[in-house]
Amino acid sequence: MKVAFTTSGSNLDSPLDARFGRAPGFIIYDIDTGTSEFVDNQQSLNAAQGAGIQAAETVVRSGARAVVTGHCGPKAFRVLSAAGVKVYNTNQPTVAAALEAFKAGKLKPTESADVEGHWV
Repeated sequence: MKVAFTTSGSNLDSPLDARFGRAPGFIIYDIDTGTSEFVDNQQSLNAAQGAGIQAAETVVRSGARAVVTGHCGPKAFRVLSAAGVKVYNTNQPTVAAALEAFKAGKLKPTESADVEGHWV
């Protein structure tokens, strides 16, 4: 299973970004193989509107079945949910720490968006 982590860096030691739609990128980690790749999110980062929807579509295209982020707005949450992607919120400082919490079952999927749209 692939898991997407919001980040401002390109590796597992990078900070976990608290924003979903306007995160600079995603680390897509494959739990089964232990491999990861960076997916750029600049098109959403610079979007005047629709950043969450565009970012959600990017995650869905990556094949991720889960997202670990600080916060997720309502439009992005709807797109992710419709695609069967579960959203997990955490305040872990790095992607690696969030990954360990996820693998240990310490994170629970959220049932709804936890911030308003256009949250910065």
